[in-house]
Amino acid sequence: MKHMQRKVGFVSLGCPKALVDSEQIITQLRAEGYAIGASYDDADLVVINTCGFIESAIDESLEAIGDALGQNGKVIVTGCLGAKGDIVKTTYPNVLAVTGPHALQEVMEAVHAHLPPAHDPYTSLIPPQGIKLTPQHYAYLKISEGCNHRCSFCIIPALRGDLVSRPVNEVLQEAQNLVTAGVKELLVISQDTSAYGVDTKYKTAFWNGRPVKTRFQELVSMLSEFDAWIRLHYVYPYPHVDDVIPLMAQGKLLPYLDIPFQHASPAILKAMKRPASSENVLERLTRWRDICPDIAIRSTFIVGFPGETEREFEELLDFLEAAQLDRVGCFKYSPVEGARANALPDPVDDDTKQERLDLFMQVQENISRNKLLQKVGRQLTVLVDEVNEHGILARSRYDAPEVDGMVIIEDDIEAKSGDWLRVRVIDSTEHDLYAEVIE
Repeated sequence: MKHMQRKVGFVSLGCPKALVDSEQIITQLRAEGYAIGASYDDADLVVINTCGFIESAIDESLEAIGDALGQNGKVIVTGCLGAKGDIVKTTYPNVLAVTGPHALQEVMEAVHAHLPPAHDPYTSLIPPQGIKLTPQHYAYLKISEGCNHRCSFCIIPALRGDLVSRPVNEVLQEAQNLVTAGVKELLVISQDTSAYGVDTKYKTAFWNGRPVKTRFQELVSMLSEFDAWIRLHYVYPYPHVDDVIPLMAQGKLLPYLDIPFQHASPAILKAMKRPASSENVLERLTRWRDICPDIAIRSTFIVGFPGETEREFEELLDFLEAAQLDRVGCFKYSPVEGARANALPDPVDDDTKQERLDLFMQVQENISRNKLLQKVGRQLTVLVDEVNEHGILARSRYDAPEVDGMVIIEDDIEAKSGDWLRVRVIDSTEHDLYAEVIE
């Protein structure tokens, strides 16, 4: 590196709107500790804000890019010319990144990628990947806030409003920062993960010079290219969820889906105002398992919802037996202040709720015990969460932290949180696997 302080050269072409964009980018660069270089050869890289309005402006912009490449070699292109198809990349395939206009965030991400800001532990108040409350080896990646559904038992929309998806380039940059900082597993979360981007009409953004739609399938596809485990949570089974199952079969995405079904009786789902009913869930599960036989499905359910009769509870148990889900959580319905379900007729008494919860868990524990028994003898790659007096507590691709089971290794070997281990499963219970390390 030529300088202790990173220097960015800047060329601004075009109209006053482009000038304002340039001012915002330069302001952000300065705020992050970059200096603005006075000449091409004095800069570590060059940003060119282009114009693409008329032919002469396009020629001027292309000429400026050529000059910068000739004299400096590291060039990021932004502005109107960047939005005109792939003219820049076709003319100059070796530019570092290309974005459209009003792209402060994308430009900064491109600068960060090719000229990371100097991180000074003495003056920076936060580490480069930001403050995380999870262990260093996994992190939650929140992709949106709020929810467009109005489930009768839930008050999240009243608290957080309708769905607001984060710009896809911000999400991808955060993911990259986390993986660069050593995170080995990203857990993708939101209130409604598979609705990601609906509120933006799937707006296209730029990341690392590539256009990406703000849409569940595209986001997941991009995340699958990172060198980390990617685990999907809170995924409503909309039809487009089918599109990501092949990525699981190819090993690019953890073969794991967390789908909060909540119930299986059509009458109760209707009373809950759930967005996805159970009508074709079993068919979908079969199709997913055909594509990716290894897939683990996690879900949560509510028993004792107002109006739930014995018949509807039996429908739920029948669904459990048919669905053969890998990991399941269950809750007794409890009135949440402000939830519309509180006003529904025929509440279920507490004793009945408890009886149903116990019976539900008994049915699911048998399913879980049998499913885990089938893994005995298999070899797995596991991620170590903790080492304590009980041994090494790790997780396989089938287990999310906090909510699922563990892979327990009692071998007396050196291991620490965040290590990868290759193990053979030697025993199982209804929740956990026991394994030995393969030398």
